[in-house]
Amino acid sequence: MRRHFVVVLTAIAVFLLAAPVGNASIAHPAVVNDNPVNFTPNFEDDGVVSNAAVHAIEQLGNTMYAGGAFHKVTNSSRTVTYNRSNFAAFSASTGAVDPMAPVFNGTVWAIEASGSSLYVGGSFTQVNGVARRGLVKLNATTGAVDPAFNPVVKWGDITEVRLIGGRLIVGGSFQKKLAALDPTTGADTGYINLGITGKVTSNSGPTKIYRFAVNPAGTRLVAIGNFTTVAGEQRRQAFMVRLGTSATLSPWHPPALDLPCTSSSIPVYLKDVDFSPDGSYFVFASSGFVPRSGEVGTAVCDAVSRFETADETATAAPTWINYTGGDTLHSVAATGVAVYAQGHQRWMDNPFGRDSAGPGAVERPGIAALNPTTGAALPWNPTKTRGVGGKDFLATSAGLWVGSDGNRFHNEFRAGLAFCPLP
Repeated sequence: MRRHFVVVLTAIAVFLLAAPVGNASIAHPAVVNDNPVNFTPNFEDDGVVSNAAVHAIEQLGNTMYAGGAFHKVTNSSRTVTYNRSNFAAFSASTGAVDPMAPVFNGTVWAIEASGSSLYVGGSFTQVNGVARRGLVKLNATTGAVDPAFNPVVKWGDITEVRLIGGRLIVGGSFQKKLAALDPTTGADTGYINLGITGKVTSNSGPTKIYRFAVNPAGTRLVAIGNFTTVAGEQRRQAFMVRLGTSATLSPWHPPALDLPCTSSSIPVYLKDVDFSPDGSYFVFASSGFVPRSGEVGTAVCDAVSRFETADETATAAPTWINYTGGDTLHSVAATGVAVYAQGHQRWMDNPFGRDSAGPGAVERPGIAALNPTTGAALPWNPTKTRGVGGKDFLATSAGLWVGSDGNRFHNEFRAGLAFCPLP
């Protein structure tokens, strides 16, 4: 018994030492099943929200948390309805909806779990009637607002939240666009001061960080959004930060990201980013319609693209690009054996399609899995409602959670959420 106990403690210690401090997707041993489980709750349209969607997914123990834009949640069989204001909790193993029901008066875009707490970012100004603009810390069991955590967000929203190395890093359209906060009080630690300014075009909306990802080692952060200058250097849509004793801008500046896409109405086209489980590369999901003439293979428009983390040069180029042929991709997750992407795409492997199926195109409505080495579409093809397109994945040790605005997945009713288990 004592020897077994020592072995267990040693194994736990090794795991903790090896545990990543970043937020890359975890490694999977295989591609997940295309047939989702049958017990997940549904996030449905009603008289309050006409296009219900799950935009953020998080897990803490056996509890799942979902945030987005919704009001009506039903159990898997749709026999019981629950009122939930843009946030809901449920069992990861049974789908049973939790009584916890914090009330958000705006959309939830990000959830980060830590210990017995949840950090939630979004486009809200009140939570449970308490003034909290864009960011709040909740008790993970009761949903009560933590009064000690009260960051100063004067305007804008927060669309990404990650706890990295003891710092709560947040991104959005607020004052600094990207900041590192004290996770207890919400005070700005001053660790990140990058001077993020500019807009890609006059019609591109507010300057903001939309999403960011941090490598497993916690040493590199890649952010995407609407900006043109970072730390006094030209950076359009994306930049890399070196996280050490201070946060400094990397020389990484791919020429491909300075190229506009065909659609002038979508000037900011990067939609999501994720690091691989080993941190050696990261992937983007994008919109923008098709590349301009002669820029197929260079511009990353309506595509998934891979970049190597080690190449921090100003001439870095995509390792591969997989085009949809004119349909937007909104989210991406890299699990080692696959790169999953979802949006309202009809096809993948479609570099010469223009709102059509070009030579070699394969049908992958709503969701796809790609070979991480070559970028080619894998046979996995569950199909899902295309809608606007899903905006979050969560890879766990059990499988892949898929959040979206669609009602069907693998020809089954799975409104807003599906879980594909590992085989």
